[in-house]
Amino acid sequence: MDHARLAGTFASHWGNAKFTRPEPFAAILDGISRHDDAWAAPDASPNLTPAGEPAGFSKDLVGSYSAFENIDLAAYLEVRGAATEAVAADHPYAAVLVSMHTVNLLTEQADLSSLSENDRELHGRFVERQRERQQELIELANRDARLAPFTAAGTLNVAFRLLQACDSLSLVVCSRYPSPIKLRHAHPTTSGTDETILCTPLGNDRYKLAPYPFDMPSLTVEVPYREIKQTGEPCLEAFRSAYGNAKDSSFPVTLTA
Repeated sequence: MDHARLAGTFASHWGNAKFTRPEPFAAILDGISRHDDAWAAPDASPNLTPAGEPAGFSKDLVGSYSAFENIDLAAYLEVRGAATEAVAADHPYAAVLVSMHTVNLLTEQADLSSLSENDRELHGRFVERQRERQQELIELANRDARLAPFTAAGTLNVAFRLLQACDSLSLVVCSRYPSPIKLRHAHPTTSGTDETILCTPLGNDRYKLAPYPFDMPSLTVEVPYREIKQTGEPCLEAFRSAYGNAKDSSFPVTLTA
């Protein structure tokens, strides 16, 4: 969930002489900042993978989504669905973006080769239902005169791409990804073109973005974390205890042009 809040911080600074800030911005920012709200409970009681590693996002998954063999798919999809509904209760437009993000993770970015036949069917039904839910939420948004002008597919796609870019940038800096990587999707510029942003690590938690999308020349943010040192063989009970007792810390990340 902290990762989503960080993505929201990036989004709040999006827009300058080169990149446009999409509308309705308040609703878009809400969706970006809250797209992982349903993970609060699972994150509070983290698990270990079959290999004894903390179950969570790592640099190996940046740019792909291929860890289905390490999770209970039904439980995972339940949380993904709850992520849409957690936002839908307050803001249907934002919830559309959250659902679009989930569907993209599970389709365009996903490697489904490790799924069983039953899990493939479960996956397919879930994706279909999320797409149906998007249409229901769009209908709700259309009842609001402030949102109705922005529910066309092309306009929603621009907002979705902003969520994707800020999400991928947050994952890059949180995992300290070591190589240059393009943020997801191309983004509209003030000149009417679409451009993809390259994120290049400079060392010491500094990253160069080219072209640069933010409203200040240099942006520094704090990335929260908890450090846990493994002692002995992996043990879920000991891991959860250590996580619960660990102090909240943070490290600064700086983004520059």
